Amino acid sequence: NSSASVLVDGESGTGKEIIAHAIHRSSRRSDGPFVKVNCAALAESLLESELFGHVKGAFTDAVRDRKGRFEAAHGGTIFLDEIGDLPLSVQIKLLRVLQEKTVERVGENRPVTVDVRVIAATHRDLPRLIQEGTFREDLYYRLNLLPVRVPPLRERKTDIPLLLEHFLEKFREETGKYITGCDQGALDSIMRYPWPGNVRELENAIEYAFVTCRGDKIEAPNLPAHLGQYSALEAGGPRTVEGAAEGKAAILRALDMTGGNKTKAARMLGCSRVALWKKMKRLEMM
Repeated sequence: NSSASVLVDGESGTGKEIIAHAIHRSSRRSDGPFVKVNCAALAESLLESELFGHVKGAFTDAVRDRKGRFEAAHGGTIFLDEIGDLPLSVQIKLLRVLQEKTVERVGENRPVTVDVRVIAATHRDLPRLIQEGTFREDLYYRLNLLPVRVPPLRERKTDIPLLLEHFLEKFREETGKYITGCDQGALDSIMRYPWPGNVRELENAIEYAFVTCRGDKIEAPNLPAHLGQYSALEAGGPRTVEGAAEGKAAILRALDMTGGNKTKAARMLGCSRVALWKKMKRLEMM
């Protein structure tokens, strides 16, 4: 519950925008607007006009006066996503806005007072960008008054069951399919996979499973194929049959998940079909 600037730092797909929304809703500005700007999605020539507005005749296509995003966010919060991609020329003007609480529209010298809280977000290493000369150090310290780090999903695996239930409910409503949950094999895959794409990748995987699932529970084969190799091994264990802590149990599980298809089971276990066959023979499984 503050007006201090916030810098949300985290990998792509971790939910930085959701964090920004939560901060806004928890603040005394919650009744005011929440305005989002993706700094990476706008061309440099348009970014200044988008942020600060312009007056009629300021440039070729300026046929009327237009308020910028800062004026639109007056009394509320502006969320500057991908702040690390902001051009240096705009960084200077943003710093002035943060210091003086005023904006000047493109083509006009009259300052307009704005009461806006800034929440910025990035997946980039801003201190490194400062060293490279592509991000202003004074702007970084002005934005980084309240730093928030959003950990990647691989560092917060205990969140996965809650996220999973949320996405199951979401896609049940969207698709009309009554899928109650995941069987143990699918859950093993989901819990053991490192999720380099974070929460966004998990959401996409569950949406994919809703397309492929024909029953009332998601099974391992319903998940994207690259998750399959994580289902039959102990978490953190080596991805080979030879190194599996419980080789026989791992093989049986893989065969069960693949409907007895040894080629698919071998791929899931991270070995060749011949190696799987030899292991099964050695374990007296055939």
